[in-house]
Amino acid sequence: MSDAAQPTAAEVRAAAEAVKTALDRHLAAVERRSGEDDPAVYEAFNQLAAAAEAYDELLYDRYDEVTPFEIPGAEDTPPYTGPEEPAALSVLIRRDYAVVEPQRLRAHAQRIEAADEENPEVSGTVHGALGLLFGEFEPDEIASRHKEFGLEEGDSTLWVTASDAPAEPGEWLEAPFEQADPQQVVCRFDVSAVFDDEGDLDDEDLEDELDPSLDEDEDLEPLDADR
Repeated sequence: MSDAAQPTAAEVRAAAEAVKTALDRHLAAVERRSGEDDPAVYEAFNQLAAAAEAYDELLYDRYDEVTPFEIPGAEDTPPYTGPEEPAALSVLIRRDYAVVEPQRLRAHAQRIEAADEENPEVSGTVHGALGLLFGEFEPDEIASRHKEFGLEEGDSTLWVTASDAPAEPGEWLEAPFEQADPQQVVCRFDVSAVFDDEGDLDDEDLEDELDPSLDEDEDLEPLDADR
């Protein structure tokens, strides 16, 4: 990049201030969140991601320096090519769970059966208990109470896609996710343990982080209790 095309120091400083403002807005949105899928939090997240990315680029162009910021999945998301003013939208959600306490799950299903005489006696099996559970509670409630039901959260993803017109009734029910066009995704939010694991250091990494000047075989001076 030529010197003429480089951003000015003032532009880099302005981008840094934008990141600080976006951080404050994101924290305020989180503090006021109304639920797990609060759109205000998602919007603040997107603004923070955009501000951090802009600052990172300007910082590199001006000073050949980078930041530790990384937005999971941002590089894999294709550019949006959907309608500028969508007339309809679809929200695609997938949440994975592990059944870690089947006895607890079946116990909840049995209580549902006992409260409704029309329920068939299917709570004795895990798949039958799951059918009763998801028939009784909304998915968002199950997500917030999953431990109570003997479940453990896995990965989850939420896509908001835009379109020019609503889908015809029933046309996508047999294959709800097959028609999702990645280039019509307005926003996407992924939650996965892999993002948490990336920041963890294993034993070998921790050894590398230690001061190499300290030899584990070297005798250490004893502490003076009077000091």
